[in-house]
Amino acid sequence: MEDSDRHQLLRKGEAAARTSTLITAVLSLVKGAVGIISGSIALLADAVHSFSDIFASIAVWLGLKFAQKRPSERFPYGLYKVETLALLAVSVVILISGIETLSESIKRFWTSYTVAMPHITIPVVLGSILTSILLSQYKIKVGESVGSQALIGEGRHSKVDAYSSLVVMAGIILNYLGISKVEAIAGVIISTLILKLGIWMGKDAILVLLDVCIRPERIQLIRETAENIPGVTAVHNVKVRRAGPFVFGEMHLEVNEKLAIDKAHEISQRVEKRIKENIREMDSVTIHIEPSKRTLERLAIPVRDNQGLESDTHHHFGGAPYYILLDMKQGELNGWQVDKNPAATLDRKKGIETAHFLLDNNVNVLLTKEIGEGPFHLLRDALIEIYHLPQDMKIREIAREFADGKLKLLDAPTRSSHDHRLKQKWKPAGLFHEEGHSLIYPM
Repeated sequence: MEDSDRHQLLRKGEAAARTSTLITAVLSLVKGAVGIISGSIALLADAVHSFSDIFASIAVWLGLKFAQKRPSERFPYGLYKVETLALLAVSVVILISGIETLSESIKRFWTSYTVAMPHITIPVVLGSILTSILLSQYKIKVGESVGSQALIGEGRHSKVDAYSSLVVMAGIILNYLGISKVEAIAGVIISTLILKLGIWMGKDAILVLLDVCIRPERIQLIRETAENIPGVTAVHNVKVRRAGPFVFGEMHLEVNEKLAIDKAHEISQRVEKRIKENIREMDSVTIHIEPSKRTLERLAIPVRDNQGLESDTHHHFGGAPYYILLDMKQGELNGWQVDKNPAATLDRKKGIETAHFLLDNNVNVLLTKEIGEGPFHLLRDALIEIYHLPQDMKIREIAREFADGKLKLLDAPTRSSHDHRLKQKWKPAGLFHEEGHSLIYPM
């Protein structure tokens, strides 16, 4: 994720937390004032619940603000976990307010009282329910878009506010009808919801601070993504940790031990790019490259005829009528087959089509006397090893030479398309013509 995108997401989350703080402050003050005037313990408990939301929103707001600071020498991984610390602080405040309202609600069981001004308290509670539902949807939507667990937790908290306000309204109505203890029961129910939410949020924050992998399915997604990148032979030691709204990954990739350093680096870049495409909140992936020795290799050799292991090699890559495919396991010949080259009879692009034919047959090693630029780069990009055959040899001898490491690995095509064009250029029309097999020059 680019720095500009990261900061844009954080600013969006910060704006949502700031808006939530202002709305919640107004809501808690209104409910608190009406609760005190009317004598409703349930509404007062709901006001305390909303008042605790103010601290929660401020903590999330500050957490997202600090997370925007760039990494430094002292904080090389940034301050993303400040948001998680904020979530932990929120849970503590919620637990304290829950204990206090629960204590007050239990005391009301032993007293008889009537809630005053129901014509005011009920509309206030209805307004609280509607506001909490809208605020919950807003915070959860923004939290999911920016990857902020604290903001999502705040949104769920607001949803609990709506449910608790609904219980408050039922308690006030029943109290007005003469059933006073129901309102105290409503206060106990709300307090229990507050305590449950505080425990859940605190547990989530502590697990994140301890780098617990909260979503194991992400590890499987990362492993499958990396395994589908050409050139990766194995994936292991995949680790994921969350820091605020972002995710950091670490993994070990195995690639062919004969692969050049620049090619191995290119593979790691492809893996990181694909993982970030699949996991949007992924900040960075640390990839350790390890050499991997292939135990099973499929060799392709151009041959003149279909005589099995007795076939003669062909000098031309694209024009070879047949290819013999050798399966070698740990340096020993494990099986073979001869396939007709479908590109041999083509008028053009023989080399490119032959390269596609080899790729379709899962070849990972090519042994040839010559190869042009197009097919060479196509096969190299697919991480196919290309070796040079210096002379005519029997197939068994070639397999032995390869297993003993005596063949030279090609790092460039043996024939360029420029050379081919030069040959054609030396035969312009009118310079000479052919009769049979003899060249007759003009006088």
